[in-house]
Amino acid sequence: MGPASMQEESMTESEEEMESYGCLLQARSQLESTLQQVTVPVSMKEVGGYIEKQVAYLSGGRGEDSSVIITLPESSAFRDIPEEALAKVFTYLTLIPRTRQPGVKFIIILDRRLDTWASIKTALARIAASFPGNLHLVLVLRPTSFFHRTVTDIGFRFTQEDFMLKMPVVMLSSVTDLLKYINENQLTSEFGGTLDYCHSDWIVLRTAIESFAVTVKDVAHMLQAFGTELAETAMPSEGDAIQSLLESHNEKYRKLKEAIRSLSREGQHLLSSLETTTTRDNNDPHWDVQLDWETVQRLLTQLRDMELAFDGYFEKHRLKLHQYLQLLTYEQSFQEMESCLSGVTSQQSQLSTTVDTLAQAEQALKQLETLETLSQEAVSRSQIVILRGHQLSAGHHYATALIMQRCNELRHHCDSLNAALGNKRCHLLQAQQLLLSLDQAQSWCDDGAYMLANQLVEKFHSKEGAQTALKAIENFLEGSPSIMTSAPEVLALEYEAVITPQLQEKINKTFEKHAAVQLMIQNRRVDLRKLADKHVRPVQLVAPRAENPPRSKSPIFSPKHADGLKFTFDLPLPGKRASRKGPNARKIEVIHDYQESRSCVSYGVEGEDSPDVLKRHVMRELIETERIYVEELLSVLLGYEVEMDNPLLADLLPPVLHAKRGVLFGNMPDIYNFHSSMFLQDLEGCLDTPEGVGLCFLARKENFQMYECYCQNKPRSDALWRQFSDCAFFQECQKKLGHKLGLDSYLLKPVQRLTKYQLLLKELLKHSTDCKGSSELQGALTAMLDLLKSVNDSMHQISITGYEGDICELGRVLMQGSFSVWISHKKGSTRMKELARFKPMQRHLFLYESVLLFCKKREEHGEGCDKTPSYGFKHCIKMTAVGITENVKGDPRKFEIWYSGREEVYVVQAPSVAVKMSWLSELRRILTNQQKLLRDEIHQNGQPVEHVHLSPPPCESKQERASLSSEDTESGKSSPDAQRRAPKYQLNRRSWPGAHHHSVTICEGLDDTSGGRHAFHQPDTQMVKLSRGRYRALADCLQNGPDSVLIKCGDVIQLMCEDNKGRWLVKNLSRHQDGFIASASLQMTIRGSSRAGSSRLRETGNVRTRKLSSP
Repeated sequence: MGPASMQEESMTESEEEMESYGCLLQARSQLESTLQQVTVPVSMKEVGGYIEKQVAYLSGGRGEDSSVIITLPESSAFRDIPEEALAKVFTYLTLIPRTRQPGVKFIIILDRRLDTWASIKTALARIAASFPGNLHLVLVLRPTSFFHRTVTDIGFRFTQEDFMLKMPVVMLSSVTDLLKYINENQLTSEFGGTLDYCHSDWIVLRTAIESFAVTVKDVAHMLQAFGTELAETAMPSEGDAIQSLLESHNEKYRKLKEAIRSLSREGQHLLSSLETTTTRDNNDPHWDVQLDWETVQRLLTQLRDMELAFDGYFEKHRLKLHQYLQLLTYEQSFQEMESCLSGVTSQQSQLSTTVDTLAQAEQALKQLETLETLSQEAVSRSQIVILRGHQLSAGHHYATALIMQRCNELRHHCDSLNAALGNKRCHLLQAQQLLLSLDQAQSWCDDGAYMLANQLVEKFHSKEGAQTALKAIENFLEGSPSIMTSAPEVLALEYEAVITPQLQEKINKTFEKHAAVQLMIQNRRVDLRKLADKHVRPVQLVAPRAENPPRSKSPIFSPKHADGLKFTFDLPLPGKRASRKGPNARKIEVIHDYQESRSCVSYGVEGEDSPDVLKRHVMRELIETERIYVEELLSVLLGYEVEMDNPLLADLLPPVLHAKRGVLFGNMPDIYNFHSSMFLQDLEGCLDTPEGVGLCFLARKENFQMYECYCQNKPRSDALWRQFSDCAFFQECQKKLGHKLGLDSYLLKPVQRLTKYQLLLKELLKHSTDCKGSSELQGALTAMLDLLKSVNDSMHQISITGYEGDICELGRVLMQGSFSVWISHKKGSTRMKELARFKPMQRHLFLYESVLLFCKKREEHGEGCDKTPSYGFKHCIKMTAVGITENVKGDPRKFEIWYSGREEVYVVQAPSVAVKMSWLSELRRILTNQQKLLRDEIHQNGQPVEHVHLSPPPCESKQERASLSSEDTESGKSSPDAQRRAPKYQLNRRSWPGAHHHSVTICEGLDDTSGGRHAFHQPDTQMVKLSRGRYRALADCLQNGPDSVLIKCGDVIQLMCEDNKGRWLVKNLSRHQDGFIASASLQMTIRGSSRAGSSRLRETGNVRTRKLSSP
């Protein structure tokens, strides 16, 4: 409520002020009435000069019927006075008694004893014309001289009737005759009477009375004007203006009071003068003096009444102004406190009680304490304002209702603020308690994980060591946090007021973490109890050698197909700082020998050598090492990865490293979740049935693929570790964990564990010959070896550079290796061999299901053991155009890869015959699958297919060469070009599979000049003419080059136009892409599809099938 409301409140003040103002107006009205009665229209000032000359005067005497006597003495001034002035003199003299006694009669004594008849006649005429009152009688004292008296008598007789018509005139001869009409006590001494009259005193007295009356009238007007001003004064809205107005009113009031006091003194003096005159003439008092005394007394009384009324009104007005000033000051104080409390309330409302960490809770509590201090100061000041309001209310302030409303508002605001702060403090303390309990629970879990990780397995081999470890675990469990005894649902209900989604997630994670640690502790207790009850000679684990550990680099596995299978890992071993570089870095080798019965893991149990016992020992080691592996992963994640969110260590952690935590740890959390929640439990279920472990590996085969992602990220992780290995954060975490080895050693654990599985599976398989589950064990071993090979191949694949397009679209690498390669080209009818034919190129080949990549192995970049290889992309051959020749004269390690009617032939020399045979086997499988897919496709289209005969590969001498060709024939006849070439290649070539007289090509070429796909064709066969329109692709066409387009089987494509190079601009409507494709490739892609309009491929007799050609 603002100043306007306060003005409204002041307008509705008590009726007492209005009553006071009414009393003032009433007193003013009474005074005005008295003034009208005693005041004559003509003042002494107007006729004072003629009165002083005694033209006429009121002696105070009275005649019969109390007629007032006006005396016109003998004076020369009467003749000189103008008629207007004479009329004013008569009016003034008659109004004095008439105002006191309306209707009074007048007697004029005209003293002309020394004058003439002419003067008398003139005087009587002027009196008749100018006298305004009720003239009762005119007494004329005629001249005393005989002559003038005679003339007067004669003149009067002739004019008496004229005068008598106007006024009664009596002509007196002497003063004695005058006594017949008026008593002597009503006549002055000049007429022989006893009435005391002093003309000068009468003039002074009349002047004083009139001046007093005029002053009273002026003061009364001033009082009324000031009262009206006070009543009509608008209340200012500023305190200074009100103070100035109050001072101005007080000054005017003081002046008015001084004027009233002066007037009262004047009136009292006038009364005293009148009383003196009355006392002096006590025996025969003047009637007019008595009336003047009464008039002055009445004026004084009414003036005093008006003064009292004004004093009352002004006092109420001044009280109102003073109270309004108090109210305005109070309102300003209220507004200040309201603003202050609103500011604190706003800060309080902005203070969030939603906290997710203990640091946030402590920070919020500090902010709350600051707010509480501000609130206490504001509340204390508000209490002072409230107390002042109660004082004003107790002083009968006119705005008591408004003041009490303000007090209640302040009190309510203070109570609301205190209650809100109290609630927030309660919530924050509750949240702090919850977070503290959760942090204690997580710390307990971390301590438990660290305790389990730091318990030395070597000490468990003795009964005393197992009992000591078991006792340590029991002691640790006694300190389990009490908050974990409640279920998450109970905890959520207990802390419902402060639970947020983030806190709920933290509670769930804490309980999950607690459950995981409890499970690990329970498993450890079970194992320790078994060891404490029955001591068995421990399993001797063979760890990799740790001399001269090299710096970490990407894990690259290199399979060697010889008598055994060996995988080489260029990885560091734990125990040395990774920052130390050595030129003679050792490699960790995991050897798997198919012929020999030796193993990298040996077991010795005295007196127990049965296969079942050995299998149980191997199984026990597998489970125990799996538990240790899970605990080590957990300690790394808790001790390093989780600690990156610890605000206490935020200053030690570089921001760049925090942002790249996913690079440093890779998908280790996924690996941990898989092993802790699934695979470890699967293994523990096979403790008594080791033959079922093979099924465990096969069932989780897909999950193990996550190791491929981890290994692919390992080079980036190692590079990041090398950059920040000296970071204080890692040193602090290692110190807290009590690890002797750095983080890089533990980041290597997943790679080491992956190589460990195949060793343990081989050991189990060795003791499970012809037993139940041996086939599953063999399948698990094969799966793990394939996984190692796949990881190795993928590590090589990610090092390929220069390939245009997404290399991941090529699929999984089937084979990869380094070879010596010779290339020969056939241009038109001539066949040219490159000059470099006798100098082979060193190429690294990557075989996929659809393409074969030729890459050049680059020099390793980096220094020392940090060198990593890379492969520069050179050429790409699509497998739909490939043919192979198994044997090449001159070297049993050589074989040929060619395509497009042998327009390009690649002579490949493998490092060994075994490597060659493995590659040929994989190539045969790919080409056979392609032939089968083509045959199924033609059957689905309902077109005739030439008979295709597939026979197993014959076992002939190594000199005979088998060839899987892509030469084109028609109706079982070789083309002329093929017939001319046949003798040259049939000398030492034998067909694979069996010979047949119908020759069919598998010819889809990738040409470096066109980059397109060749359609099946033969020299004398007319190709289908392409035209613009929509088609549906019946075969894949991979993207080759930046301006090409990817087409998959089933895509809807639109042929737009053909350029001068024989390429068509193709828009893939299914994938919203466009690009150029060679006409030959389009023939293969849309063969047998129907155009959207009316165009379609015809000539079904020209449809070709895929077939192995005969020599």
